[in-house]
Amino acid sequence: MGQELTRRYTHVEAGLVENVVIRRTTDTDAYPSGWKYTLHLGTLEDLTLIRYDNAHEDTKGHELHTAAGDTDVEFPGMEELLVEFWASADEYWDAIGGSPPRSY
Repeated sequence: MGQELTRRYTHVEAGLVENVVIRRTTDTDAYPSGWKYTLHLGTLEDLTLIRYDNAHEDTKGHELHTAAGDTDVEFPGMEELLVEFWASADEYWDAIGGSPPRSY
């Protein structure tokens, strides 16, 4: 059950926190996609604005959590999901003039 960290950062600014952890994993029983990840944007008051994760991929699949509730999502691939997360998160960052460090 090896896991290789491929990306990890936390950025806090103007009351928001963005936390991204992505690991390649060989535990394909628990993570059939070959990835274990959390892509999170929330407030410092613990309100989740956007969070993609696969914490229970083997039973629940891939999920999107928002303040409005949770939904199952299709997994388009790790790079595509990260780009989708960044695009959604940027709407919040742009509204407050924030600038998280991004590698794109």
